[in-house]
Amino acid sequence: MGLFARYLEEQGFPTTTLSISRGLTRRVLPPRPLLVTNPRGQTVGAAHDRTQQRQRVETALGLLHAVREGGTIVEEQPENEPSDS
Repeated sequence: MGLFARYLEEQGFPTTTLSISRGLTRRVLPPRPLLVTNPRGQTVGAAHDRTQQRQRVETALGLLHAVREGGTIVEEQPENEPSDS
């Protein structure tokens, strides 16, 4: 997915991706990846957890405006930890 996102960006389409693999994300360097901590198969969130799924999708879409430099890896903040901002 990350390589396809890079191709789309080269064509002028802004993209964002979700990833669970820090190593793979660093190698592929998609334009605006959101690194999440869920297990494989639950990248967007746990099954039937609409709240978590919606928050994660909104966070990823927010990267379209927040991240201007390609390849910047954004790590999702755990719910119980305050963010730095």
